[in-house]
Amino acid sequence: MVYDVIIAGAGPVGLFLACELRLAKRTVLVLEQAEEPHSPLKRLPFGRRGLWGPSIEAFHRRGLLEAIASNPRAGAGARGQPSPGSMSSTSQLRGPAGHFAGIPFEYSNVDSTRWTYRLPGPADMQLGSETEHLERVLAAHAQALGVELQRGQGVEGFEASDEEVIVHAGGQRFRARWLVGCDGGRSTVRKQGGFEFVGTGPELTGYSVQAEVADPEKLRLGRHYTPTGMYTQWQPGVIAMTDFDGGAAHRTQALTLEHVQAVLRRVSCTDVTLQALHLASTWTDRSQQATTYRKGRVLLAGDSAHIHSPLGGQGLNLGLGDAMNLGWKLAATLRGDAPDGLLDSYTQERHPVGARILDWTRAQVALMRPSPHSRALEAILRDVLDTRDGATYFAERLWGVSLRYDLGGEHPLVGRSCPDFEWEDGERLGTRLRDGTGLLLDFGQHASLQALDGLWGDQVRYVASDVRNRLGLSAVLVRPDGFVAWASDTTPSPEELTRAAARWFTPREHRASMY
Repeated sequence: MVYDVIIAGAGPVGLFLACELRLAKRTVLVLEQAEEPHSPLKRLPFGRRGLWGPSIEAFHRRGLLEAIASNPRAGAGARGQPSPGSMSSTSQLRGPAGHFAGIPFEYSNVDSTRWTYRLPGPADMQLGSETEHLERVLAAHAQALGVELQRGQGVEGFEASDEEVIVHAGGQRFRARWLVGCDGGRSTVRKQGGFEFVGTGPELTGYSVQAEVADPEKLRLGRHYTPTGMYTQWQPGVIAMTDFDGGAAHRTQALTLEHVQAVLRRVSCTDVTLQALHLASTWTDRSQQATTYRKGRVLLAGDSAHIHSPLGGQGLNLGLGDAMNLGWKLAATLRGDAPDGLLDSYTQERHPVGARILDWTRAQVALMRPSPHSRALEAILRDVLDTRDGATYFAERLWGVSLRYDLGGEHPLVGRSCPDFEWEDGERLGTRLRDGTGLLLDFGQHASLQALDGLWGDQVRYVASDVRNRLGLSAVLVRPDGFVAWASDTTPSPEELTRAAARWFTPREHRASMY
């Protein structure tokens, strides 16, 4: 059998991409090296991952948000919470809304009225999810859609030609028209594919530790900077610490009780004693990115395409954004109805987003260095974050509100995530996007746009009815990933819309089938 797509890696990014491709009825095989999906590091407390605006919107638009948000193991504060990422007022919310290198900013300082094209709705929340639960939901959904998932079959190598990719895994050969590497920071697909991977080396080794502390009074709860590093104790015995050793201990040092205790004593500047070590892992702030996310019939997504420190909790969201962006473009390419350059727009759109996140994490490392210069900079940034402008800026970055692809077009909504419009019957934009097709929204029900109904076949559905709050818009063209390809505040001409859509959709009569 020749699959349309083989995906290396059954983490959240690989599974979500598989779901996107199956929405378009593509044949998908996911190969995963691990025989079992379970791991202590995927469970609380270390397996908790923050999901931000674009990821939550993506799950809402595919009907997955409720299942992901209803994790019974998540506990208080880890499940969905209302977020001021909409037009709703933040003045009614209290407490920390997020942080940058551990420096918090407050809900009350965030001015969400500046975000003109945001509407409240089901995706208007902040959400913490346990990695194991997230993978379980996505795996079940993928298999319900018809994705083939084989565990214990890690990709060992491949040969790519102009027509197909032959993948070697578990002593077997699999054939596909495309291969996507979602196999993590040490990606075999990226290495075998010869992708250039550039960036900066590590400054630190980070530790995540669960232990029994013999003298707990010596370690305070919360985040603490010291002359030799930083440690955070979220709850008794659950500790994160950073040791600025140039990353020397990551994957090179046995994580024994003695080693972890020595690092903790050095970083905390105490003589604290650990009497038992239950779990320990390390990470670094090495930040690297593939210079392109595509070489021929091989593509990269998630950590295979970019790695960075976990500071700020952006890595999972970045990878999920890759999957949502790539899925419909690769499906259109497979169907033969993709305009020229559509698949290349994946790298063009997502690479700058990844580069921005890498710099975001590098800046946090700079603030965490154990030096008087960093402490001085931290003091200044605390003052900035305590202002309305500062808190709003950091909220925009952290929550993904500022995400905008450079799609050309003059309207300020083009390239942004489409507002979650609500129709008079209560149906929302997110619900209408669940089948993975684009939408032409005609709020004024113009005769000129009605003439375009069916022009793009099953790539775009025409919706001619008004919404409860159109935000001053007359018509909007929405891509399958929920981002706005074109928008107008006035009655548009068919020619204007057709030109704008040509980059994303091919008219029915111009398609060249690949079957």
